[in-house]
Amino acid sequence: MPKRKSYPRGYSLRKSDIKEVRQRFLIVCEGAKTEPNYFRSFRVPKNVAEIDVEGVGKDPSKLVNSAKDLMEQEEYDQVWCVFDRDSWTPENFNNAIQKAKNQGFKVAYSNEAFELWYVLHFEFLHTGIPRSDYCEKLTDRLQKKYQKNSETIYDELFDKQSNAIKNAKKLLDEYNDFAPERNNPSTTVHLLVQELNRFVK
Repeated sequence: MPKRKSYPRGYSLRKSDIKEVRQRFLIVCEGAKTEPNYFRSFRVPKNVAEIDVEGVGKDPSKLVNSAKDLMEQEEYDQVWCVFDRDSWTPENFNNAIQKAKNQGFKVAYSNEAFELWYVLHFEFLHTGIPRSDYCEKLTDRLQKKYQKNSETIYDELFDKQSNAIKNAKKLLDEYNDFAPERNNPSTTVHLLVQELNRFVK
């Protein structure tokens, strides 16, 4: 008797034997609006993947705790914690990354600010700058005042997204050691973006 084929979690079979991917994402963000507005803009059909985005407005360590609480209420295939270095202590930032990994969560961090991800759409930035300078750079590049809580930024940057992914990878390669709290600038937001893009239609 032939062995029955098994499928990984998140896969289902239609009656026509066409394999369809369905994943549930939980994305917990430090910011209440900036990051959630961006990730909610990904055009992912609900029959392919479901994306729950929460903006908790907490420091990185407490954010991971919130992600854990939400995970206990619902079942998700992937849980992502999105937070910045900002002015948080190195201990808080590093502990959050380690705590997330211990829980099996993935991390999309930015040192110093989430806006670094936006800037990388336009240029390869490998020198640390004040957080306020990111907004000035984006105002210049967008040719209009950058709105931190913009609901249209995803669409405005979409055609340059591949450039941002390339620049983010290159930036991480610049560092010899994995020290997120010291590696300024750096980001892993592209890892989450690439994962979501697997389900974009």
